[in-house]
Amino acid sequence: MTALDIVLLIALSAIWGASYLFIRVAGPAFGPFALIDVRVWLAGAALVPVALAARQMPDLRARWRDYLLLGAINAAIPFTLITISVGNLNASISSILNATTPLCAAIAAAIWLKERLSPVKIAGMALGLAGVVALVGLNPLEMTPVRLLSVGGSLLSAMCYGAGGVIARKRFAGTPSLALTIGQQLAAGAIMLPLALLAPAPRAPSAGEVGALLALALICTSLAYLIYFRLVARVGPARTLLGTFLIPFFSLLWGVVFLGEPVNAGIGLGLVLILAGMALATGLVGGRRAEKAK
Repeated sequence: MTALDIVLLIALSAIWGASYLFIRVAGPAFGPFALIDVRVWLAGAALVPVALAARQMPDLRARWRDYLLLGAINAAIPFTLITISVGNLNASISSILNATTPLCAAIAAAIWLKERLSPVKIAGMALGLAGVVALVGLNPLEMTPVRLLSVGGSLLSAMCYGAGGVIARKRFAGTPSLALTIGQQLAAGAIMLPLALLAPAPRAPSAGEVGALLALALICTSLAYLIYFRLVARVGPARTLLGTFLIPFFSLLWGVVFLGEPVNAGIGLGLVLILAGMALATGLVGGRRAEKAK
């Protein structure tokens, strides 16, 4: 990886980590449904000129069922669950819980793609589960029933992302990533539109809340995916995955600096255990050694 690749990887992690901050700021004014609907419509529309120039527009007419399925599982449902969870927990805890996505992806691949679960991956899943228990049990927030449901929502969103990756691999093999992203965001927008109309924004947003929504859509979604595509093309998906390790750190940092969110040893322990489990479950630790032994 060149110095530019490393800078882009860190920038991508910082941007995606900031998405939890922007959700925390904009969510109360727009509500979860309107916030996500506007986010995905703006994000998808902003990428259309890029796709037209690259001749990578999605074939929505022929594959609308597949895109609706992917848009629901990989965007509409998890985005909404995360927004609700961030509102009831905080940005830091929600992002750390969502870092279990690679663990859920490994489980989904084992179930639907019949990928073998090695002892190392199983150990990683157990370690990640221990991290979730530590995070929930030792964090500084009082775990009320609503917050426990929000924890479940965060974990369910991670499961959706894991299943979404499997759906993309099975149904969209060979589809350009740019086309896939636009199709997913626009399909999610269509799914969320009835909910957004039935549950509109509870109050008029301030200028800062509008700015947070625009940043969430245009920076944390559109721009972030452009950086992501560049990294995948330059260094490959495996190295790009390294950036997911940094997202919870940045989210924790932004939450403490800009929102004054509390941090204690329980959050730190949960973060370390979840990231260690993710490293084992994704093969970033122990994977190469296992390959050499074959």
